[in-house]
Amino acid sequence: MEIPYIVTPRKDTGLFNSKIAIWLFLASEVMLFGGFFSAYVYLRLGADYPWPERTLPVIPGLINTFVLIASSVTVVFAWASLKLGQWGRFKIFMSCTLLCALTFLVLKGVEYNVKFHHQAVRLNDYTVIEGHLGVTKDESGKDIEENQILVETSGFKLDPLRYYKPWLEDMLAQAAAQHARITLAEPLAAVTEVGKPEHEIAPAGAELNFDLLAKAREVHLAAKAHNAELRTDALKDAWRKIHAENPGVKDYDLAKDVNPTVDPALLLSEVPSLSFKVEPAVEIHFSPRDITPGETQSRLRDDTVVLGKLLDSPMKFHYVDAIDFRHLAMKAEERGVDPMIAIEKSWLLTHSKEAREAWEWHKAEIAKLRAKLLADYGLDKQGNPEREPTKTELYRIGWKDFVAKAQGRPMGSPDIIFSEEFTGPNYPKRAEIKAFSELEIPRDQVRFAAKFSPAWNTYYAIYFTMTGLHGLHVIGGALVLAYYLFFGRKMYETHPEWLANRVEIGGLFWHFVDLVWIFLFPILYLM
Repeated sequence: MEIPYIVTPRKDTGLFNSKIAIWLFLASEVMLFGGFFSAYVYLRLGADYPWPERTLPVIPGLINTFVLIASSVTVVFAWASLKLGQWGRFKIFMSCTLLCALTFLVLKGVEYNVKFHHQAVRLNDYTVIEGHLGVTKDESGKDIEENQILVETSGFKLDPLRYYKPWLEDMLAQAAAQHARITLAEPLAAVTEVGKPEHEIAPAGAELNFDLLAKAREVHLAAKAHNAELRTDALKDAWRKIHAENPGVKDYDLAKDVNPTVDPALLLSEVPSLSFKVEPAVEIHFSPRDITPGETQSRLRDDTVVLGKLLDSPMKFHYVDAIDFRHLAMKAEERGVDPMIAIEKSWLLTHSKEAREAWEWHKAEIAKLRAKLLADYGLDKQGNPEREPTKTELYRIGWKDFVAKAQGRPMGSPDIIFSEEFTGPNYPKRAEIKAFSELEIPRDQVRFAAKFSPAWNTYYAIYFTMTGLHGLHVIGGALVLAYYLFFGRKMYETHPEWLANRVEIGGLFWHFVDLVWIFLFPILYLM
């Protein structure tokens, strides 16, 4: 049976099936992205930290906007070419559409790559520092960013059920590179059968390997299952007994008196943790996100306890791209303290000569800006300046400011090349002109550190969620349009109107993708 209204429209609506379907689908998409945009506005208005403003490179976003608009035009031309029976022109315009999609994705990939290589740190006084960490090589030749927690590890305790294998493998590799042995600190012995004596599974001094951990896990799980069953039966017996002794009394009044007991001779040995020693003690590097450091013992997120002395583990910035005092200023205002006084007393300005020089230059430039705003806009009726510098202008020094300072130019007019608008500052050039470079931050001054990823703050979590979802829509739409271009010839020869209808539906989806970006661009890049 032939499905009606695939090519010819319905008489009551004037639409064919797929057009009705795509409008229903786009209605659901509007609700999806509408929810995201509403959440963005709500979170921005209620943010308890200074919301990032114009932190994304505008030029790549602007180019992508025109690229998508151009692709919406070419997809319409491709559809019109099919309606006119011009297959050759259809291929040209559809190829242009796909080229625009590829250009968009490449630019977005460049932007993402810059974010994932950009480090940010919030100090204890809420100063934010942005930049790039230095890189060193360990003994095995592996690149290590200078943002590692260093522990002189003499041993560790791990849970055979919860340990994270990649972390343990990394610890083993680092120990092996330093010619250290990791062995059992105590014999692994357990009762594995009721009524049988405890027997040794592995002796003290046995080398750590995953077979040993698998055996400990097996013994532990078997014992837990057996003991849990005994404890459950004991608990049931205890409740039966107390109910018989106290008829009519409610359970919550009896709960405190329920004391199930299990004969220890019936229990099997559980292995909740294993202790290992590292001989000799070696320096092991850990990612800050994976470990909670302590003076004599630290804890990984899988609850592995690392024994040993915490070593000096400063964060070493190879280049500083920005200093942001806005959060510090906001916290100072909440305490009723003058933000400028709080900034002057900040750890950064009292410990870094380059930061102090940059701040003094910045204050002088802000004074010039105030004078210019006063000359241009004058005073209001109350005698106050009509226009004042924004919080961002007052309290944030960016990499372009560092370049302008080093070149002797006024704020906002550095000599930069066009490619820096895409990939960020030209670091070799910055080194030549001695624009703020190295900075070492003691670990005890670090409140939080992360790449410019969803972990850094709510803004970047929303940015990656919305642009990532939009990017998936671009990929999906491009794949559908590519199918029509590369595999649509046969359909065109047999049912040209059917192919035209499908391209029209694909074009409607593509217009929606374009429309979403037209909303995304201003709220993320310009506001």
